[in-house]
Amino acid sequence: MASGKGTNIKRRAVRRPTFNFRLAFRLVGMLLVIMAVSMVLPVGVSLYYGDGSQFGLVAAGLLILIVGLFLRNFLGVGASFELHEKESFWFTAIIWLVIPLMGALPYLFTSTVTNFTDAAFESFSGFTTTGSSVLESVESKPQGLLVWRSVSQWIGGLGLILFVIAILHRLNEGSARLYEAEFSGTLQRRLHPRMARNVVLMWTVYVALTLALFILLYVDGNGFVDSLCTALSTVSTGGFMTHDAGLAGFSTFSMCCITLFMFLSGVNLAVLFCFFTGRWRQIRGDEELGRYVVVFATAVLLCSVAFCIADGRLDWSSAGFSFFHIASTMSTCGFYTTAPVHWPMMVSVVTFLLIFVGASAGSTGGGLKFKRIMILARYVRNYFVRMIHPRAVLSVKVNGKVVEESYIVRIFSYVFLYLLFVAVGALVLTVCGSDIPNAFCMAAANISNLGPSPVINNLGANLDYAGLMPAAKWTMMLLMLAGRIEIFAIVSIFLPEYWRRRK
Repeated sequence: MASGKGTNIKRRAVRRPTFNFRLAFRLVGMLLVIMAVSMVLPVGVSLYYGDGSQFGLVAAGLLILIVGLFLRNFLGVGASFELHEKESFWFTAIIWLVIPLMGALPYLFTSTVTNFTDAAFESFSGFTTTGSSVLESVESKPQGLLVWRSVSQWIGGLGLILFVIAILHRLNEGSARLYEAEFSGTLQRRLHPRMARNVVLMWTVYVALTLALFILLYVDGNGFVDSLCTALSTVSTGGFMTHDAGLAGFSTFSMCCITLFMFLSGVNLAVLFCFFTGRWRQIRGDEELGRYVVVFATAVLLCSVAFCIADGRLDWSSAGFSFFHIASTMSTCGFYTTAPVHWPMMVSVVTFLLIFVGASAGSTGGGLKFKRIMILARYVRNYFVRMIHPRAVLSVKVNGKVVEESYIVRIFSYVFLYLLFVAVGALVLTVCGSDIPNAFCMAAANISNLGPSPVINNLGANLDYAGLMPAAKWTMMLLMLAGRIEIFAIVSIFLPEYWRRRK
């Protein structure tokens, strides 16, 4: 009996999986190499304009490249491409911590900022597509560095994990695990293990939108840097701008183009792919797209009417601003321009609510996402119907398909954690010296990856990130990260139950 018992203990010890450190090193190393290669463009811009930042950018790029090659070709040699579900959360958290931290080096090496906290803040804000900034005078910064800021947003727009999936086909089922870990809050059912082709198609749409907007802006007479940075920041819904006055210097045509592409960037990329490839039938049945368009149009109408009442007359410029502002808010892009003289409270209330709603699931935007809001609304509706008709058998459906109960529970958990992060983040910011309106507005803006927005300032807050304490800045970096990777990847790795799981 003792011998048999000992055998069972040995078997249990053998079955316990170990963390695949070599694969973690390999994946992080690959992304660092990609990031180093992407710095060629900022270096080229810096050399062309002679802004003096090329030496710092080259030094940062070489260091990132060396670290990446060391991780990939030395520590990651012989990595097994088997990836368990438990490891996928760790991989996601590690990748989203290491890459932004290494991305802080260009800011330090070019002497744009004087301390690592500010450099990390700018980098996290870029890769998470938040758009918050500690740079007090953007126009005085080197052109090459401004391009790097926007490139970092563009890289993080679709997600760092999608880079891995697109280029590393050997992961197979591990690709689906990584995707589910990064977008755990929006998935309803498991994805097909061989999904690299679909990810490549998403990147194709992403690149096409970026190139199209860049060409339109450049042809309209905007400079190369302004056109490039604005296109990268718009399609990624990042929000970094090249001028202290925002987009106030752009022409009417350019503003119309930016507004249109902000609206498109808030739409599910899979829907956009169907649209551009002529698959109209698949678009017609997409309920989330329909709700997105209806809410957008309603918000624009309410804001336009509110501006007209405040001005006492019909002002087409205020109506145009409403389109731009709602597109910027719903896509969580956070662009701003010269606001109308009269700013009604109705505009502030509508757009502040839209900050939490955010964009569509599967887009580069942040917020709670339309799909979640739709499912929660239908679940609550069914609940009230059951109160009146206890025997009624009701289910929540989206696009004609029944939503699993476990997914609805996941959404409730996500919304609870989302609001909890806002509350705790605001509490920490208050302790760090911010007043209550500032604290709540900054917490909500950064976890929604919105960044700066005139609606925040008109609610009584002043988004001066440069003057905050280091603890407040690191708190907002955590909020940015939580909003970008859908919270679960961060929370799960700190739960004891998570580590007791076998896989």
